[in-house]
Amino acid sequence: MVLPGGSEHTAPDDLRQLAVHDAARVTFPGRSGPLAALDTGPCDGPTVLLVAGYTGSKEDFAPLLSPLGEAGVRAVAMDQRGQYESPGPDDPAQYSVAELAADVVAVARQLHRETGSPVHLLGHSFGGLVARAAVLAEPALFGTLTLLGSGPAALTGPRAELLEHLPPLLAAGGVQLVSDTLDEMAMTDPRAQAVPAPTREFLTRRFLANTAAGLLGMADAMLAEPDRVADLAATGVPVLVTHGVADDAWSPAVQAEMAARLHARHEVIPQAVHSPAIENPARTLQVLVTFWSDPHGSPATADDDAAGALR
Repeated sequence: MVLPGGSEHTAPDDLRQLAVHDAARVTFPGRSGPLAALDTGPCDGPTVLLVAGYTGSKEDFAPLLSPLGEAGVRAVAMDQRGQYESPGPDDPAQYSVAELAADVVAVARQLHRETGSPVHLLGHSFGGLVARAAVLAEPALFGTLTLLGSGPAALTGPRAELLEHLPPLLAAGGVQLVSDTLDEMAMTDPRAQAVPAPTREFLTRRFLANTAAGLLGMADAMLAEPDRVADLAATGVPVLVTHGVADDAWSPAVQAEMAARLHARHEVIPQAVHSPAIENPARTLQVLVTFWSDPHGSPATADDDAAGALR
């Protein structure tokens, strides 16, 4: 889940979601309309599909895009339906995990047809729950699954409590009132004040582009998701569980336990909270590329050359 705000681990001059990259803006057909994406383009290496979390977007992976392209990876980062530049239906029921996962499967099928190879799938936060459902629906499509700052079941804790205030705010003033309220909360936090003004402006513009139905439907889905860890383990798809050392959504302990139940590789990203791709992209890149190059091999070390791992 990405809300306006900052992290004490991110340098004030880091533009984060506005990181420069050369990925092309493309669209894929989804089940309810076009899905906006950033695509680094075909290459001889593997293809990875990156799925954003609640209120997030494809730009949450921006710092990784050019390095992944340089490492010989085709990276496709997508907005889910109702997020930022992907339109969505007006019915909250159309934002269930199953419906969103069907969109991911549709995009993965197209990428699979283009490359002839299974797709490496990554889901961030709520996107991890959606990505997991996509793997459960059609495991043969996917070479691996990475759960980035995601969990085994419904979100709990302070972030879940925050979501309980969403319906009355939307009813009273729509997405604008929710955005204004979150901005007010964020600006009481010194970490948020360190976020560069252009990035804050982008985060606000992106949040306002969310559909109200999507905010409601995805929140309901995230608060009701059952534990499906055993089902995922049964697919045999190799899984990486990775998260920031100070993750404040699903706790590091909960994610470590999930990794143990999955017999999955488990990597903790230092100097990161809930968005390692933004907060510590260099280490996140190492962890991801090492896993994709050898899903059954050893974890990444800090000295690994990410660009060379897939050569």
